[in-house]
Amino acid sequence: MLKFTPILLAIIWAYVMVRFSTWRTARELDAKSNPLCDPKLEALTSRLAQALEVPKIKVNIYEVAPVNGLAAPDGRIFITRGFFDKYLKGDVTGEELTSVIAHELGHVALGHSRRRMIDFSGQNAIRTALGMVLGRVLPGVGYYLANLLTTMLAARLSRQDEYEADAYASALLVKSGIGLAAQKSLFVKLDALTKGGGGQMAWLLSHPKTHERIKAIEAREVAWGQH
Repeated sequence: MLKFTPILLAIIWAYVMVRFSTWRTARELDAKSNPLCDPKLEALTSRLAQALEVPKIKVNIYEVAPVNGLAAPDGRIFITRGFFDKYLKGDVTGEELTSVIAHELGHVALGHSRRRMIDFSGQNAIRTALGMVLGRVLPGVGYYLANLLTTMLAARLSRQDEYEADAYASALLVKSGIGLAAQKSLFVKLDALTKGGGGQMAWLLSHPKTHERIKAIEAREVAWGQH
């Protein structure tokens, strides 16, 4: 029984962390966000809503500086203030920002946003339990190996989610009549907008390489006759 204690403790800890992380994320977003109010973007998101056959897509501005989009575990869609400011300055077009909204809608529709919250806590639990096991077998390096293995697994799962959300966004943008040009052009700008990926090894990046995402969109253009 004692040999299973670390795993049982990790499972209990993961459950507590899931509940706490969900509560903390919702509280943070409530405190630091406001509804998006921009006529052009509202017109574009109305086209997405019509394609999805829903009354309206509500988008919020998350008042933080980094350039990013976010699908919260409760299904809400957020664009950061940093991203919205890029749009106001003309660095990003309305259609390009709408492609980000479509991408985040993909995370919600495909269940990624809720699963990610569970995965994050679950990965920490696995890291803790695996670290305890490997720490006994390989003292001094066990915890390092546990962290490396769980990080690599999380990055691979996250990259797969991004590809799936990209594909969902592509289909939605085509159906709404906005098209794929803005989705591609945004990715061309993305590294500059986010100041690059920091030089991490490709298999540890949580997002796919931008050129690979563009190549996937171009493949869909050919398959769907969008050229």
